[in-house]
Amino acid sequence: MPENHFGEDVAERYDESAADMFDPAVLDPAVEFLAALAGDGAALELGIGTGRIALPLSERGVRVHGIDLSEAMVAKLREKPGAERIEATIGDFATTRVDGTFSLAYIVFNTIGNLTTQDAQVACFENVAAHLEPGGCFVIELGVPGLRTLPSGERFQVFDFGKEHIGIDEYDIANQGLISHHLSPVEGQWRLVSMPFRYVWPAELDLMARIAGMTLRERWSGWNREPFTSESTKHVSVWEKFA
Repeated sequence: MPENHFGEDVAERYDESAADMFDPAVLDPAVEFLAALAGDGAALELGIGTGRIALPLSERGVRVHGIDLSEAMVAKLREKPGAERIEATIGDFATTRVDGTFSLAYIVFNTIGNLTTQDAQVACFENVAAHLEPGGCFVIELGVPGLRTLPSGERFQVFDFGKEHIGIDEYDIANQGLISHHLSPVEGQWRLVSMPFRYVWPAELDLMARIAGMTLRERWSGWNREPFTSESTKHVSVWEKFA
């Protein structure tokens, strides 16, 4: 079982710390994109967290089942209106199985990187494929590793700098890993939260999908279907399970 980095302290402040991700301009296109893919079928969210995506998707009439390692994050989900419509299972989303099949599975906001080994990420694709109906889709929203702007010999990259948050990524290039350091003011003092990730390139994800019996259907640089280019800083990728 992987280490849970989303305990009580993180869960208590998560929605506030990620407030920009709840902005309708950010959230609505993601929900619209996923609802269209789900159609009349059910959706499986890996890393459901506090329900940022699951709740509005459920309001659209999509039956959502989530998997999450953090009981604290799911407890926050359970406090929200509409949570009674959503099933949630506690477990490692790379290996945890739930009942039923789904027309859509998805992982948003870089959460695939919380699986810090290649084996775990491959297992996640295989787990998704086992849950999908033939022709079903798997969606991942993930940042593109920022190595192009990392000076030679450096391992730290500031990705956010403001009065309420300072974010610094620490790269371990030899092992394809990084640690995201987040500094935020709490009760008059700066508090540091550091989380490990495994960064992964789009082409590597495509290979993982093929291993699991899926093929790339489309790739964009955002939920509004902006073209994915060499300058894109993130991607939204859709793989389809072989019929």
